[in-house]
Amino acid sequence: MLGFAVPQFGEAAYAELARFASTAEELGADSLWVGDRLLAAVQPTVGYAGKDTIPGQFRTGIDPFIALAVAATATTRARLGASVFVAPWYPPVQLARQLTSLDVVSGGRLMPGFGIGWSPEEYQAAGAPFRRRGAQLDELLDALEQLWTTSPVAHQGERWSIPSSWVNLKPVQQPRPPIYLGAFRSAGLKRVGARADGWMAVVQVPGGVNLDMLAWQRRKIDDAARAAGRDPSAIHSCVRINVAEDTALEPVAEAVKMLADNGYSDAFVDLIYVATTTDSHLDWVERLLDR
Repeated sequence: MLGFAVPQFGEAAYAELARFASTAEELGADSLWVGDRLLAAVQPTVGYAGKDTIPGQFRTGIDPFIALAVAATATTRARLGASVFVAPWYPPVQLARQLTSLDVVSGGRLMPGFGIGWSPEEYQAAGAPFRRRGAQLDELLDALEQLWTTSPVAHQGERWSIPSSWVNLKPVQQPRPPIYLGAFRSAGLKRVGARADGWMAVVQVPGGVNLDMLAWQRRKIDDAARAAGRDPSAIHSCVRINVAEDTALEPVAEAVKMLADNGYSDAFVDLIYVATTTDSHLDWVERLLDR
C-alpha cells in the first residue's frame, strides 16, 4: 500500500488540496497524510532533523485538521493519516472532538498518529510545557481512550481534568480509531509496544533506508509488547519516506520496493522538498504508482 503526504507546506500550501486528494485517490493512492507544524522560529533553540535551522517550507502551512477535512470530503476510499499530531499541544476534549468528527465525516477512514515534537518554541507558542512530553502524551492517550469509548466521560490527570460529562459523539471505527505513535528512540518504541496499534517509522531518501535500524527498532517494540502481554504481530508498521531536495524518482521507487520486500508494505511518500505545485505533486504520484 502506497500513500502520499498532501501538499500542505510551502508554496504548495496555496494550491488546490481537494484536487490533489481526489486525483491522487483516482490514480491509486491508498492513503493521504498530513503533518503538524505550528510555526518556524527565527532563531530556533533546536533545529529540524539534527540541524540548527528549520526548513523554509515550514513557514507556510495549512492546519492539519482542516487539511484532513478537505481530503475527507474530496475522497471516498483513501485512508486519512497524521504523521504526526504533536499531542501535548492539544487539550484532549477538543482533540477528541476534532478527530471524532473527522472519522465520522470520512466514514471511518482516520488513522491518527501522535508524537511529542522537538521544538521548544512551538511548545511555548502553544502554551504547553516542554518538559515531561512523554508523560503528557501518555495522559492524553488515556483521556482519548475515555472520550472515544465511554459516556459519561471523566478524567483526572497531572495536566488535564474532565468533569463527568456526556460525550455521545463517537467514532465510526469501533471501539476507536487505531492509535499510531511516531518513535525512533527506546522510550518511544517501548510506548508503541505497550499501548499503540501502529508504529510510524521514518526513512530518508536517498541514503536513509537502514533496514538494520528498522529491525532494531521493531525488536524494541515487539519486546515491549510481549512484556505488556500483547501480541506484537497486532502492531502495524507504516513507514514515512522523506524525499530530500533534488532527488530523482528512481531512488524513491527503489526505496518503496526495498521496504515492501522486507516486510514494510505500508508506506507513504512526503514530497515537500521536490514538488512545489499541485501538478508537480500529482506528476510524482502518478509516476511512482505506475512503477
